[in-house]
Amino acid sequence: MAVRTASIERRTSETQIRVAINLDGSGVVRLASGVPFLDHMLDQIARHGLIDLEVEANGDRHIDDHHTVEDIGITLGQAFAEAIGDKKGIVRYGHSYVPLDEALSRVVVDFSGRPGLEYFVEFPRARIGEFDVDLFREFFQGFVNHARVTLHIDNLRGRNAHHIIETIFKAFGRALRMAASRDERLGDVTPSTKGSL
Repeated sequence: MAVRTASIERRTSETQIRVAINLDGSGVVRLASGVPFLDHMLDQIARHGLIDLEVEANGDRHIDDHHTVEDIGITLGQAFAEAIGDKKGIVRYGHSYVPLDEALSRVVVDFSGRPGLEYFVEFPRARIGEFDVDLFREFFQGFVNHARVTLHIDNLRGRNAHHIIETIFKAFGRALRMAASRDERLGDVTPSTKGSL
């Protein structure tokens, strides 16, 4: 069985990012994004997705966190695309509902080969600590564009901004885990009537 790992580096005038993943891991993390709240959310992806994940980032945070957060999303997407490979034998679709106290979110993913993001999240405040909540959409858009997946994110209810985004990242991790899982009944078959994704 092929090992599904990837290590990607992205260097621009604004950021230097390295992401390493193992899709068949156990949720081991080593996170140093420079953005503490983002590290907390990346930890949710890894632990609930059973994905080993390393992220190292240096960015122009003296301006703000925008470039760093977006470029981590891009690099993570590139790593997923490389690690998932030709997609033969994978489940392809994944979904998860996750609650946290009053908050409930649903995430659905399709390793379709077509980037598409539907993001329906309203936060009750603009910041969680020092973190600008608008950057979450930028993270997911970067991921979608470079992993080439279709991703639907819906916050169904919630009053606490921290709870809302944590349910989204936990559900994202679980949906990725389901979609990337191998289905032994498929063997080397691509899960598409077109024969490719």
